[in-house]
Amino acid sequence: MSAKPSKASLFVISAPSGAGKTSLVNALLEKMQQLQVSVSHTTRAARSGEVDGVNYHFTEKDTFIKMIGDTQFLEHAQVFGNYYGTSQAWVEETLAEGIDVILEIDWQGAQQIRKQIACRSIFILPPSLPALQERLSNRGQDSDEIIQKRMDEAQAEISHYPEADFLVINDDFDTALMELIAIIQSQRCLNTLQQQKHQGLLSDLLQ
Repeated sequence: MSAKPSKASLFVISAPSGAGKTSLVNALLEKMQQLQVSVSHTTRAARSGEVDGVNYHFTEKDTFIKMIGDTQFLEHAQVFGNYYGTSQAWVEETLAEGIDVILEIDWQGAQQIRKQIACRSIFILPPSLPALQERLSNRGQDSDEIIQKRMDEAQAEISHYPEADFLVINDDFDTALMELIAIIQSQRCLNTLQQQKHQGLLSDLLQ
């Protein structure tokens, strides 16, 4: 990515399945402007109610592998037998327009992102493992076998929380949402970003 200073920020949000990441991000989008979520490419089948190009770009495995070879992904990973990837071109273009970008990706993808581009990483945790299992069961998206597989992987995923810049515990939804808003708002007030956004004003004040 270009070294030119950006007027926007990239936020990487990770969490074990069932921690409430997607619900929090959806609520965040309703509360804040100039903020978009990257729509990932995936080789998994669409779930009931999911729309291609809205929830994911559902992609054939052969096509996905070709895109990897063409270096079209900022990051990609294989999770539970399916591939997931983030379009590098889309992220670059959106940030260049001054729009903050959220990537909802696992810890593997977050590690890749941090090596390539400046970002702020956020890890969301459930209040307990029993609460995590209850949430996975209540959402009704997966079989008992898949739920158990996700629980088996949960602690390994959770162990990567120290790698993030910010940690949010999703016990009370409204509190967790407020903390996410505060993280993004504080990033927008960084001196370097404010200088980029308000060059004209700052010049006038120093005349």
